[in-house]
Amino acid sequence: MTSIQPHKFSGIFNVVEDNRYWLSTRSLVPNQSVYGERIVKSDDGDYRIWTPRRSKLAAAIQKGMKEMPIQPGSRVLYLGASTGTTVSHVSDIVGPTGIVYAVEFSPRVARGLLRLSETRSNIVPIVEDARHPDRYAAFVAGTIDVVYQDVAQPDQARILYENLKSFCTYGAWGVLAIKARSVDSTSKVDDVYRQESALLSQYGIEVQETVRLDPLEKDHAMAVCRVSEALK
Repeated sequence: MTSIQPHKFSGIFNVVEDNRYWLSTRSLVPNQSVYGERIVKSDDGDYRIWTPRRSKLAAAIQKGMKEMPIQPGSRVLYLGASTGTTVSHVSDIVGPTGIVYAVEFSPRVARGLLRLSETRSNIVPIVEDARHPDRYAAFVAGTIDVVYQDVAQPDQARILYENLKSFCTYGAWGVLAIKARSVDSTSKVDDVYRQESALLSQYGIEVQETVRLDPLEKDHAMAVCRVSEALK
């Protein structure tokens, strides 16, 4: 017996099978499996299983993240979009009234993202360097509600800050996938998480929570942040 239950976060669902719960999103596109994920059919649409080991955002939700800034209707700037695995689920969540500006640096990797955007009108693919938001500012229309940062660079916090400063106002959200070994390969992981949180605070970005993703993602944490003052 399979049933669909709403998750505590809007736009996310649990597929329940034999007392097991599978995180999922309701697909914007019928019969579309983006990266080989399983599709569960229901009277009200298709539900795409969202595997935590394939997506750091799903891992953070599975690990008990308390705040989920990305909601139906959200305007999201997604940095480090890759081929679009997590982007596709974010597209499902924000729905037809939201939009996802998906930035990926590598033209080769972005081919999958471009193909995905051809089937989903709420994804705007941008092949550019997330470290330089001025280069793609012309492609981002209006104010962004959430900047999701998943770029593996030592200056992860600064990249999030520069994009929040460029596209957001007071009260906007930032979600940072902290890749400890990209920031510092020698320090203790917990020290890196504290260091990045402190740096975000210096920038005027208030960290609401930090969720460790082990064992789903080794040496990773998700920091959920909010712009607490005018960014300079």
